[in-house]
Amino acid sequence: MSALTPPLSDEQRQALQEAARFRLLADNVPVLIAQFEVSSNRCQYANRRYAETFGFTPESVLGKTFAEIIGAEAAALIEPAVARVAEQGRAATYERTVVRPDGQTHHLEVNLLPHLDEQGCAVACFVLITDISKHRRTEAALRESEARLEKFLLASVEGIVFHHQGHITDANPPLCALTGYRRDELIGRFVLDFVAPEEREQVQAVMRDGRELRYDSAILHRDGTRIPVELIVRTLVRDGVTLRMNIVRDIRDRVAAQARIRHLAHHDPLTGLMNRAAFMERLQHSLQRAGRGEERLALLFIDLNNFKRVNDSLGHLKGDQVLVTVAERLRACLRGGDRVGRFGGDEFVVLLDGVRGHGDVLAVVHAVLSVVEVPVDTDGRALSVTPSIGIALYPEHGTDAHALLQHADTAMYEAKARGERQFQFFHPEMAQTAYADLVIESQLREALARGEFELYFQPQVEPETGRLVGAEALIRWRHPERGLLTPDTFIAVAERHLLMVPLSQWVLRQAAEQARAVQRAGLPPVPIAVNLSHLEFRIDGFADTVARVIADTGIPGAWLQMELTERMLMDDIQGATATLQALRRLGVSIAVDDFGTGHTALAHLTQLPLDKLKIDQSFVAGLPHDRGAMAVTRAIVHMAQDLGLRVGAEGVRHRAQWEQLQVWGCHELQGELVSPPLSASDFLAWAQAHSGRIPS
Repeated sequence: MSALTPPLSDEQRQALQEAARFRLLADNVPVLIAQFEVSSNRCQYANRRYAETFGFTPESVLGKTFAEIIGAEAAALIEPAVARVAEQGRAATYERTVVRPDGQTHHLEVNLLPHLDEQGCAVACFVLITDISKHRRTEAALRESEARLEKFLLASVEGIVFHHQGHITDANPPLCALTGYRRDELIGRFVLDFVAPEEREQVQAVMRDGRELRYDSAILHRDGTRIPVELIVRTLVRDGVTLRMNIVRDIRDRVAAQARIRHLAHHDPLTGLMNRAAFMERLQHSLQRAGRGEERLALLFIDLNNFKRVNDSLGHLKGDQVLVTVAERLRACLRGGDRVGRFGGDEFVVLLDGVRGHGDVLAVVHAVLSVVEVPVDTDGRALSVTPSIGIALYPEHGTDAHALLQHADTAMYEAKARGERQFQFFHPEMAQTAYADLVIESQLREALARGEFELYFQPQVEPETGRLVGAEALIRWRHPERGLLTPDTFIAVAERHLLMVPLSQWVLRQAAEQARAVQRAGLPPVPIAVNLSHLEFRIDGFADTVARVIADTGIPGAWLQMELTERMLMDDIQGATATLQALRRLGVSIAVDDFGTGHTALAHLTQLPLDKLKIDQSFVAGLPHDRGAMAVTRAIVHMAQDLGLRVGAEGVRHRAQWEQLQVWGCHELQGELVSPPLSASDFLAWAQAHSGRIPS
């Protein structure tokens, strides 16, 4: 130092050290850094990476304008962002794509940060540029959900820490913010003190081996919070001292997203319960443990009765509210070690561990029955659903997960067949029934394809004259091995396996064709009655299906009659009324079949668009000697007459029944005394032979 040069003060030395430190930091971070004067757009400072990227040195780039450094075309593109910084004093961020001399395309992320004077006016603009080409290439191969959450932050806003042989020598403000410590509290501390205990061995190995790499780890916040981070490790030399630089990137969002993905992989997204795969895995573990310890388990298969009606009438949002409430109630009523899962739709499965006997199972079953049937409040509307529960026990009913589940499912269908709010333990006979059910289902599908079904017709006559006034269409199955089968052998299977809809549509079309055949035979046309299934009647647009059949066959709507049960009407009175009105507009008449055995509210008889009540044959069978049957039947006949409805009786087998119904004023009779069900050709012959004749 020259004798004429005054010695530097401590403050000056410290300033020089800070400047050197800043230069070291700025030249080694993977970011291009520069500062431009706002008034002239000329460079006042640039780190080595920035200068060399554009073909300059840190010295030669000084005083150059944006246009002189990056080219006039690029400068014009970024002018709006530069103006925002200069005029509004606000930061701006944008991305640029540049093609290097070697022909490679690079993606640059640029941050423009204003330097404001005391009056808040921008006097300079800091430029921070990060080459994010590698990130962009990597993003294309990552999962979409992780790509949205993974953020490649600029080095200037990420934590940076220097250490020498494990002792911290420097740290930037973002690192301090991430850890909750001031810079002076970090300097001199051992770096492993801030690493999560379970990660220290890995971090220490990286330090010991001097590797340069990128890996996931975790650090500790001042308050003890564990923060997952990505560490980017580099080695550099400053003043002859080898330092390690760590860029510390906060990846809490990414880890949370991965945890969410793992959760969704094992849980139902609507209710939060275990999904099928996770539940079956848990069941398998429980079975293995139970086998070693000779424990007993129980599996409950729960199905909500008529839940489809909630979705169809009120919409899926209301249905989802019901499912969420049911899931919460199931969780609340189970024992501590029990597990519940949702298998989709309205099906839930419960695993009971440590079962000592039937008493333990029944206690849970009764709890489930009591909480599930409680009405659910959805936006002020009380909705009720009832469960059917099938129960399979380990080891009595199966020793593997799939067998237990299948047997519990089979028992549930048995419970459902017995009515609402029922439960049923599995027994071996059910497996045989289920197998027979499976065989019939397969054969039914083949029968539909091969046209093995036939339609029979049972005449309906006027009691005073015996004149034909209608006929009921009855389906038969011409089984290739078992002969002619009546509906009681296959209809229940068809309804359970959704085969009833195509079957019913076939019946409807054949009935319309038969009505046309009666007219073509020169006989007075009579309505052909078709029994509707619950499934068919509830399908949206059923009336449109009937309209298409009428149009295709060219018959008047009055030649068809739809027969429904009381239960079908009462399940959804509002929806049923709308469908019946649509059918009436087509000219189709409506009859209530098996009247007196259901639960029709009498007030609804005046509201529903009905044409006829058919007295159930169980009442007709008691005539004329059973006092109860006499009273009920007479009341139905007189009530129908007073309401202006036709009334018919089925199951008439004896002359005394005929005469009694005739005395009361019954309009139509049907049964073996009139005629058994007849094939289509025999029905036409019968109609011609009995045309206008009074039976003897």
